[in-house]
Amino acid sequence: MPPNTTATTGDKPAKSGRKKGRRARLIVLVLVLAIIGGIAYGAYWSISTVRASFPQTTGSLTLQGLSGPVDVKRDGNGIPQIYASSDEDLFMAQGYVQAQDRFYEMDVRRHMTSGRLSEMFGKSQVKNDEFLRTLGWDRIAKQEYDTKLSASTKKYLDAYAKGVNAYLKGKDGKDISLEYAALGFTNDYKPQPWTPVDSVSWLKAMAWDLRGNMQDEIDRALMTSRFGPQQIKDLYPEYPYSRNKPIVQEGQYNELTKTFQQSGGTGATGATGTTATTGTTGATGGSTGSKGSTGASAGTTGATGSTASGATGSSLTSQLGGLYNVLDNVPTAVGVNGQGIGSNSWVVAGKYTITGKPLLANDPHLSASLPSVWYQMGVHCRTVSAQCQYDVSGYTFAGMPGVIIGHNADVAWGMTNSGVDVTDLYLEKVTANGYLYDGKVRPFTTREETIKVAGGSSKTIVVRQTQDGMPLLSDRDDELVQVGRKATVNTAAPDRGDGYGVALRWTALDPSTSMDAVFALDKASDWSQFRQAAALFDVPSQNLVYADTNNNIGYTLPGKIPTRSSVDDGSIPAPGWESKYRWTGFIKQGELPYEYNPKRGYIVTANQAVVDKDKYPYTLTTDWGYGTRSQRITDLIESKIKDGGKISTDDMRQMQLDNSSEIAKLLVPKLLKINLDDKNVRQAQKLLEGWDYTQDSDSAAAAYFNAVWRNVLKLAFGNKMPKELRVKGQCLWVDKIDSTGPVDDNTKVRECGERDADQAQPDGGDRWFEVVRNLMDTPDSDWWKTPRSGTRPAANNMDQLFARAMIDARWELTAKLGKDIDTWSWGRLHRLFLKNQTLGTDGPQVLQYILNRGPWKLSGGEATVNATGWNAAGGYGVVWVPSMRMVVNLADFDKSKWINLTGASGHAFSAHYTDQTSLWAKGDLLPWSFSAGAVDKNTSDTLTLKP
Repeated sequence: MPPNTTATTGDKPAKSGRKKGRRARLIVLVLVLAIIGGIAYGAYWSISTVRASFPQTTGSLTLQGLSGPVDVKRDGNGIPQIYASSDEDLFMAQGYVQAQDRFYEMDVRRHMTSGRLSEMFGKSQVKNDEFLRTLGWDRIAKQEYDTKLSASTKKYLDAYAKGVNAYLKGKDGKDISLEYAALGFTNDYKPQPWTPVDSVSWLKAMAWDLRGNMQDEIDRALMTSRFGPQQIKDLYPEYPYSRNKPIVQEGQYNELTKTFQQSGGTGATGATGTTATTGTTGATGGSTGSKGSTGASAGTTGATGSTASGATGSSLTSQLGGLYNVLDNVPTAVGVNGQGIGSNSWVVAGKYTITGKPLLANDPHLSASLPSVWYQMGVHCRTVSAQCQYDVSGYTFAGMPGVIIGHNADVAWGMTNSGVDVTDLYLEKVTANGYLYDGKVRPFTTREETIKVAGGSSKTIVVRQTQDGMPLLSDRDDELVQVGRKATVNTAAPDRGDGYGVALRWTALDPSTSMDAVFALDKASDWSQFRQAAALFDVPSQNLVYADTNNNIGYTLPGKIPTRSSVDDGSIPAPGWESKYRWTGFIKQGELPYEYNPKRGYIVTANQAVVDKDKYPYTLTTDWGYGTRSQRITDLIESKIKDGGKISTDDMRQMQLDNSSEIAKLLVPKLLKINLDDKNVRQAQKLLEGWDYTQDSDSAAAAYFNAVWRNVLKLAFGNKMPKELRVKGQCLWVDKIDSTGPVDDNTKVRECGERDADQAQPDGGDRWFEVVRNLMDTPDSDWWKTPRSGTRPAANNMDQLFARAMIDARWELTAKLGKDIDTWSWGRLHRLFLKNQTLGTDGPQVLQYILNRGPWKLSGGEATVNATGWNAAGGYGVVWVPSMRMVVNLADFDKSKWINLTGASGHAFSAHYTDQTSLWAKGDLLPWSFSAGAVDKNTSDTLTLKP
């Protein structure tokens, strides 16, 4: 039975902002007080100061190092299209132009990836820098640049850096951005030259935010202090393969799959190509093939009180809670620190489109940031030749050459996060001389890292890592030093001594060729070249959808994806002292799933399972998204093409804006059958009558339903979670627990939640859709029981809990929106605030007013195609968004459409700071010019860069 809980008066959602220090909260109070002072600095903050950093966009400039003239043509939204006659000139100009618009953002990013935030923002960032130095992203990036990347890639990176530095030459901070002018009051920081490694490091930051199931691994282990095996299995149900189809459905995935299916699903080809039965190693020493497993089995493994790691109960809870705190502090690159990251991308074959050629849509779901993480641009060779090979347009990151998502003259592609499991946590038995491994103590490899601190003394740390390259994360948090002090361990585990350490194995900590992949994708001209380019994309592993002008569509899963032995599926922390838990190799690229021109005529990726677990021999992850968005997109496509219907570019746009709530379709019929005594609650209940389940911003029904859903989750699950997963500030009287679990003597203790509001559980995503769907078959389940609280009645079954949730939702919205339900709307609850991710994130209001924008009232919701995500445990505010939207028309690229979350510029008072946001919020798209003629027609400003 889930532990009994009773809410106290402290039971209220915490403010949705992140903890102090989170996401590079870098404001110094002295700085802001100086700004507020105004009198002494009034002249400094003049209009001329604000405009000093605005880029020159017309006329001509001389750039030393160019071999020929380059034209930079900007449209009415400031989006640049660059034209050059050599590759080096093209990427040098790209560096110059991105620095014009976004250098401050680029500079902050490279200080994050290199663990040098303290150099810019002082001692508040030392802890973040310690952790980032322990991961060593920039060290790995340098190894990549020195040893892994092709000569041409290095040449392009060098040219890009040369362009950035040409922009910086002779400029003071105030000439570069308003933020530097602000920093200048208290810090003598001056931007340093850009390096090629700065660009490569950004891919590591992106991979960190898209790292897979580490958060689920932590959460499952934390749940063991409150829940037993079956309860954790309830909360991590199996993926519904029969209802929500995987990405790859048709035909031959590869020869490996055929072998697996013919053998009855019991064997796999190892990474060396030899056949091995599950749990045994191939004859030539190749990696072990492992049978697929599910999130449910992962949950039961970690819930028995004696995990495979050998540490349970309070010690494991303490250890993983400490690790969460460390991870939670790390500034985000593109996402919500590994949680809630999703995306939609789909492609429809020409036989089902109005144009007769494919249409491709993509909208990655990432954290809302200002400026947007994406930067729109085109990089064009005037004449494509051996000397100048690129003609590509799309979205990239400021700080990186090339284009990440978009199209060239022949092919288009989109990306969604695959979610494959490329991280594992290992418990390490640490001694004075090293760590235990197969009965012997091995020494750590160590390095010293010196962190320079603006306005303070430098700090030196020692980073320890195992001989196979795993950094010891527990060295960076005092709580983790005490790992296992009160552990209950099984007989296979070593003596805990002073506790276990925590080490991380992650594919991105190995040098990779992902930067090579960017340039190869940008010039791929057909499916074969595209697949070859994708194979270079080691990390982060992404779902890639493809279309070309020859009417082909496809999908491929690239990435460096580990294989594991039969004793470990990667779902919980593993014992580092036994070699059998180490990775056994990596899946060969030729054995990864793909699909080309499927008969059904479309391919949908929205973070669902890549393949059916019974049709593929390797475990890609135990924690897929549950397929709610992907199946809704599939249904929308099917509804359009039935009876000979055709899909247009605008149909694709409308699909991206679909606000339908799948969980509402399941629950509302049940909610309408419940008898309620309170006339005010019945009045709210009536909002659901005739509602079409669409979550428009002006919908009162959507507001009330989502409040009911939030309260269902809170009553059934949230109040029963361990404190490490509950919202900070939410305090409950709960059953006392000791090292063996809940104490069965009705002893209560008051516990307050410890997690930020946008990271707490239950978050309300489609895993929770599946949890509730399954439990509705057992209306008397213990999960539906909740105690009386004040005047609110207790619940002993599902209907009673639903009634209680409807009551609580009515009065919650009364407090938030007023008693008159005619004034309610979803958009009043579901708002987007755009915040500058450094100086605008925290601190006094004056600086936030200068740098931040919003709010916008949004439609959409969690696990909806229009995925304006919110965390049900923490509140209704928007946490992540479709960070851009695009629809590519392969019949005529000039009829493609695109939009960004913010604008091209990172300058706070530029006309292009947020000029796309209101259009984005309404679901509008901008014309996307590609051909030289269309670009010229839409050009507002032309800047010529001369040698």
